[in-house]
Amino acid sequence: MRVCNQVRAVAKREWSAYFNSPVAYIFIIIFLALAGFFTFSVSNFYEAGQADLSRFFFWHPWLYLILVPAVAMRLWAEERRLGTMELLFTSAVTPGQAILGKWLAAWAFLALALALTFPIPLTAAWLGQPDWGVIAAGYVASLLLAGAYLAVGMFTSALTRNQVISFILAVVLGLFLILAGFQPVTELLSQWAPGWLVDGVAAFSFMPHYEAMQRGVLDLRDFVYFGSVVGFMLFLTHLVLGNRSGR
Repeated sequence: MRVCNQVRAVAKREWSAYFNSPVAYIFIIIFLALAGFFTFSVSNFYEAGQADLSRFFFWHPWLYLILVPAVAMRLWAEERRLGTMELLFTSAVTPGQAILGKWLAAWAFLALALALTFPIPLTAAWLGQPDWGVIAAGYVASLLLAGAYLAVGMFTSALTRNQVISFILAVVLGLFLILAGFQPVTELLSQWAPGWLVDGVAAFSFMPHYEAMQRGVLDLRDFVYFGSVVGFMLFLTHLVLGNRSGR
């Protein structure tokens, strides 16, 4: 119970920090504007004549690649720059509790931004009869993907006090986790690497798991994959912060 209270306190503090500055509102506006623009303009949503959201979810990995690191880069870099990380860890909060609280608060913020896209499925419903099961699965996949990106960004934020460097590192790692399973990448690797290495690199990719869930196939293995990515990245964050705090 005490652990839950500490995690909740950190999450509440982090959640308030987002909305006490213009950052949260700017992020939400940009995310909604880009999601609408790519769905309706770039993907020709109306011209396709299909009441499904595959074009909407298609762009999420690329939107998150840029926008989620912008949310995550301040999580620990700002604490280190202001010198408040030591103060946080000298209280009753452990690094693990602080990491989990910050991640949950940021994930909840991303979930709010994603929930505000509700006019898009309503538009699809107005135009036709979409499969709401597939749409719900797409939202679950998008939320899990955002959480995985966020964990990567939290790790890079713990590595440096410079938010720009944290942002760049998170984008590079996120891009690797997108492209690892793409056919041109695997074909390039297969020219000099053994098959087991190619398959191993491809297994790290977000895309096969995200695309399967987006199509409405909720497989336990995909949940385990995203949970493993989040858990591993948070564990690495704990190692970095524990080393810096002497714990």
